[in-house]
Amino acid sequence: MKTIDELLSEGVAGKRVFVRADLNVPLDGTTITDDGRIRAVLPTVKALAEAGARVLVASHLGRPKGAPDPAFSLASAAARLGELLGAEVAFATDTVGESATATVAGLTDGQVAVIENLRFNAGETSKDDAERGAFADRLAALADVYVGDGFGAVHRKHASVYDLPARLPHYAGHLIATEVGVLKKLTDDVKRPYVVALGGAKVSDKLAVIDQLLGKADRLLIGGGMAYTFLKAKGHEVGISLLQADQIPAVTEYLERAEKNGVEIVLPVDVLVSTEFPDLKTKAPANPTTVAADAIPADQEGLDIGPETRKLYASKLADAATVFWNGPMGVFEHPDYAEGTKAVAQALVDSKGFTVVGGGDSAAAVRTLGFDEKAFGHISTGGGASLEYLEGKTLPGLAALED
Repeated sequence: MKTIDELLSEGVAGKRVFVRADLNVPLDGTTITDDGRIRAVLPTVKALAEAGARVLVASHLGRPKGAPDPAFSLASAAARLGELLGAEVAFATDTVGESATATVAGLTDGQVAVIENLRFNAGETSKDDAERGAFADRLAALADVYVGDGFGAVHRKHASVYDLPARLPHYAGHLIATEVGVLKKLTDDVKRPYVVALGGAKVSDKLAVIDQLLGKADRLLIGGGMAYTFLKAKGHEVGISLLQADQIPAVTEYLERAEKNGVEIVLPVDVLVSTEFPDLKTKAPANPTTVAADAIPADQEGLDIGPETRKLYASKLADAATVFWNGPMGVFEHPDYAEGTKAVAQALVDSKGFTVVGGGDSAAAVRTLGFDEKAFGHISTGGGASLEYLEGKTLPGLAALED
């Protein structure tokens, strides 16, 4: 895989460089609530601009249905990129139409532009190779060189991620090179003890990675909504907690295999429960109660790990040489249910090992709860991509950069 360092050494002055970034930031109307992904691509964009390239940044945002939708415009992201760069960033109001063509044509050496949301064109996400290829052809006409730096999208077989690199000289940006290097530390020659903390809502989203980790990790800590399927598989009452009953056979098999393989699976010993889900808009007090994990009342729902579990998980992380964390321990968006996620994050901060926060809600939680990002070994920009890499899958966007 050629990197941006090789491209820069070859010289990029005057060249139109297409940077596939991940500007898929959370929005409240037009206000960006977390600009982490924009900041993550800054090193690549800055390096290219300072070397005299004419930089064209492209990304998706949300899930528009293949047509323009103002709710998913990249205009706010383009404006924020300009603020962070300290320079004006041009914005094209389409992807490959008149505005994009004119915007690129108007760039001078060292200038940066952003084109509108790639998913406003149905060709970006099409499962039809010809439709995707036709869109990639039009994107390729805008540039001389391709730099892949949208790690959060490399697990997607989309036109700008998979098809476009084949049409242009292609290189990996700083972010992708960093992300791949970190993931190799989690898969090749891992320093032990290797502890993985998994949370989030659905156990089905994590089954494949658990399957792989049972042969690689020393210890798995399970939290979030997915924990209740594990507790049910152990024969415990889980009340009205989130449960994927159809996954109980798979979870049972994993529990048995973990025991045979000497992998410790650690489950909550107590949980915070309530009869109703908290109001995440008003953040009104929820007044939860704490119960043992094997004594959840039939009319109550588990919404966070309890204080004893927080201590237990911190102790299980204390001696780790390598830690990977993906998924919150509870409904961290509400202050009454944020302590479990906060405890795991703090345990990573306190750890002397190499700590990786696996993107998605975990990365959002770290920032929302006020942690210093520099206190972690690495915060990934791609939760889904990280998980699929750890599952051993071939990621289309990385494969496209390999040849």
